[in-house]
Amino acid sequence: MKIDWKSYHHGDFYDEIISSSGRPQPGASTLTKYLASMKPEELQQRKDSVANAIKTMGISFTVYSDAGNIDREWPFDIIPRIIRAKEWSATSKGLEQRLRALNCFINDLYNDKKILKDKVVPADLINNSGNYRKECEGIKPLHGVWAHVCGTDLIRGADGEFYVLEDNLRVPSGVSYMLENRNVTKRVFPELFENYDIQPITEYPSQLFDTLADISPTPKDYPEVVVLTPGIYNSAYFEHSFLAQRMGAELVQGSDLVVENDHVFMKTINGLSPVDVIYRRIDDLFIDPTVFNPESTLGVKGLMGAWLKGNVGLANAPGAGVADDKIIYTYVPQIIKYYLDEDPILPNVPSYICSDKAQMQHVLQNLDKLVVKPANESGGYGMLMGPQASKKEREEFARKIRANPRNYMAQPLISLSTAPILADNGVEPRHLDLRPFILQGSKSYVTAGGLTRVAMTKGSYVVNSSQGGGSKDTWVVEDAK
Repeated sequence: MKIDWKSYHHGDFYDEIISSSGRPQPGASTLTKYLASMKPEELQQRKDSVANAIKTMGISFTVYSDAGNIDREWPFDIIPRIIRAKEWSATSKGLEQRLRALNCFINDLYNDKKILKDKVVPADLINNSGNYRKECEGIKPLHGVWAHVCGTDLIRGADGEFYVLEDNLRVPSGVSYMLENRNVTKRVFPELFENYDIQPITEYPSQLFDTLADISPTPKDYPEVVVLTPGIYNSAYFEHSFLAQRMGAELVQGSDLVVENDHVFMKTINGLSPVDVIYRRIDDLFIDPTVFNPESTLGVKGLMGAWLKGNVGLANAPGAGVADDKIIYTYVPQIIKYYLDEDPILPNVPSYICSDKAQMQHVLQNLDKLVVKPANESGGYGMLMGPQASKKEREEFARKIRANPRNYMAQPLISLSTAPILADNGVEPRHLDLRPFILQGSKSYVTAGGLTRVAMTKGSYVVNSSQGGGSKDTWVVEDAK
């Protein structure tokens, strides 16, 4: 398993580490030279160290299957991804811009609906949205912010530029793995951190706490913040417990909270303790059985009433998911221009919405060339990878689109960038994406880089861990080497 960069070929895809000329990308020279200098047994030792560290640190995720819920150790590749700081500075400004505009959009939808009246976004898309909550109409949260935490998925195309693939505004996950990836890499390659000026990411939990504290109904230096989890069987439970611990917040389930006189309290051995802010990691429909799903045992009776009266902060706010819709995604450039009077810094991937008859016809005629996605699924589920699908699968999807055009959109299969992974026979290219995390309260914050997800299977475009994907540490480096 000796690394020989001359034998590393990534075809026509943009590669994050090796350029089309076969030379290291700016910023990657020190890394590539170091890896090439390592003996096979040393590389294997580092791989073994990673596996041991992940096991010792208890970094895991849950996969749902017909056979039951399975806990798996986090899949991780030891070769980091490198992004230059100058490039990331512009990208992070685009991410901030995007979330500011989306929050303006959500706030407008639940109040004045100006963007619908001006016909910038078709009203029927909102009226038929599965994530629009009429119960939230007339609410104006602090700072006008509904989505305090956003995970925006970026991809890099063949031109080397970042494109936005989608926005995750409901309960975006993965930031704990971003942080743990850095911890694992420091254990395995401590010497590399002496040769690179890498922007830190460890401040995220404190930045998250400050963002949550910012929406406390009672201004305090240290308000009572709790993380509301569905419980240990949730796929992101590792993250829920991780963030609660790092923030110094209590990790609670619905049964640990009670609402009295429109105020939220946590049950403790010393009696009821007031709660100021809830970072909720459960979906809208389960947070309050008196308002949404009456059979939910995950939420808290009366929680919506307490929030509506301004007695507790909720992040992300109920109803924020109206903008977490792959159909609404196609309108984000217009949304940015409408509310901010600015051109989008980050471009969308070209997209087609099937609720438009002409666009639907184009999609149906080109299913063998397109990726079709349902409006509100996540984790890579419910998609059609047209170029890789069978004729029967495409015909079945055509029927689904005709039956419910509002629920589908399509995009060309983008030539996702690649990066090397350490495979059994040396380095091999694999496709990847990037999920940075953006916080918004009275101030904004963007992580330095984010969670890089990588398809561990050769030729695959599916990066989700639930479907066999892995991850890499992401370095934003100050100086090109």
